[in-house]
Amino acid sequence: MALTGRTALLAALGSIPIGVFAPSWAGILAVNAPLSVAILCDYAMAAPVRRLQFTRSGDTSVRLGERAEVQLTVTNPSGRRLRADLRDAWPPSSWLPGTEQAASRSKVTVPAGERRRVSTVLRPTRRGDRHAARVTVRSYGPLGLAARQGNHHVPWAVRVLPPFTSRKHLPSRLARLRELDGRTSVLTRGEGTEFDSLRDYVPGDDTRSIDWRATARQNTVAVRTWRPERDRHILIVLDTGRTSAGRVGNVPRLDAAMDAALLLTALATRAGDRVDLLAYDRRTRAQVQGRAAGDVLPAMVNALAPLEPELVETDARGLSAAALRHAPRGSLIVLMTSLDAAPIEEGLLPVLPQLTQRHTVLLAAVTDPHVEEMASGRGTLDAVYDAASGAQAQVQRRRTAEQLQRHGVTVVDDTPDDLAPAVADAYLALKAAGRL
Repeated sequence: MALTGRTALLAALGSIPIGVFAPSWAGILAVNAPLSVAILCDYAMAAPVRRLQFTRSGDTSVRLGERAEVQLTVTNPSGRRLRADLRDAWPPSSWLPGTEQAASRSKVTVPAGERRRVSTVLRPTRRGDRHAARVTVRSYGPLGLAARQGNHHVPWAVRVLPPFTSRKHLPSRLARLRELDGRTSVLTRGEGTEFDSLRDYVPGDDTRSIDWRATARQNTVAVRTWRPERDRHILIVLDTGRTSAGRVGNVPRLDAAMDAALLLTALATRAGDRVDLLAYDRRTRAQVQGRAAGDVLPAMVNALAPLEPELVETDARGLSAAALRHAPRGSLIVLMTSLDAAPIEEGLLPVLPQLTQRHTVLLAAVTDPHVEEMASGRGTLDAVYDAASGAQAQVQRRRTAEQLQRHGVTVVDDTPDDLAPAVADAYLALKAAGRL
C-alpha cells in the first residue's frame, strides 16, 4: 500500500508531546485511529490494478526524426472508479533527450465498467525496432491518501525507418534521367546501349555512329542514336563491418551509406533497372532480392531499419563471393564501404579482379570534412600538426582511390550530406557512357 498522505500523517504524529505515550506504533495508531481508518478505507476504495485490461493501437512504423502516436486503451471492469497515474514505458531512445518524463506519464480517470484511451507520442532518436516495456498504474482512493500500484505487460512495437533525407535530390536526378533517355546526341555505341533512331549528321558527332547503309540510301549522312538499356541489374552491397560504425559528425557511416542506397534505388527503378540489396560483414545481415519495381524501395527501407554495424573485420573474400552469387553477369555492383588504406589493400584489392572481370564496380565511401578543415589549418603549433596529419590522411585516401581506379573501379568519395547525390550522378554518368 502506498501512503500518499504520509506528510499529513507525520505532521499529525509530530504534534504529540514526547513522553505522553510509549514510543510504539500500536500506541501511535491508537491515538490517530481516525486518520488510520481513513487511509485504510481510501486504500480499500481504490480500483484494483490487476483487473485492469489494456489494448494498444496506432502507428507501427515511423521515419527517424518524425513522430509516432500509440494509443493505449484502459478498460476498468471493476465496480470502483479508477483514478490513476499511468506510465507507459518505452526504451530511452524512443523520445528526445529530456522529454521522456512528460511524454510517458499521464493521469487517467475511468468510471466503473468503462474504458478510456491514452495517447503516447514517440519521437525516436535511433533506427530499429522499439518495443513497449510495461505499463505501470498507481490507482488512488477517492481521498488520495493511499494507492495501489502494479504493472501490466502490453506488447507493441514501432519500427523506426531510415529518414531518407536525400529524397530531396530525386526530382533533379529524374530530370537528368529524362534528358538522358530522350536526347538525340552523341551517345557512343558501346556495351549497355541500344539503338534508338537515325538522324542527320552534325559536326561533332562520333564518326563511329554513322550508319553507312542508311547514308547510301539518302543524300545526307545518317547517324545512329543510342539510348541506355533498361532492365539492367544493380546490386548494392553495404559493408556492415567495424568501419561502418565510425561516426562522421553526428551520422554513422552506415547511415550515410543507407541514404545513398535509397536514393540510388529510387532513381534506378524509375530508369527501369532492377535493384537488389546485400548487407554483409562476415555473414549476410540483410537482403532484398527479386522485388518488383514498385516494391523494392519499401522492402529496402524495411530491411535497413534494424541494421546495425558489427564490430568485426569484414571478410572481403566472403563479401566478394556473396556478391558474385547474387549478381548476374554484367551487373553494376555498388559497394558501400570505407576508403581506409588497410581494409582496402589487405582485404578488397586481392579479390577485386573477380568482381571487375564480370561486372562494373562502383565504390562509394564517406569522407570526413573535418579532415579537410585540419589540413587547411595554420596559425598555431597544434594547428600545424593537425594540418600535417590531415594532409597525410588525404594523400592516403587519394592513393587508395587511384589503386582502385587502376582496376577499373569508379570511386565516389564524399561527405555524408553529398554522398547520396554523388552516387546518383555516378550512376547517370555510367548510363551516359554506355557502361550500364
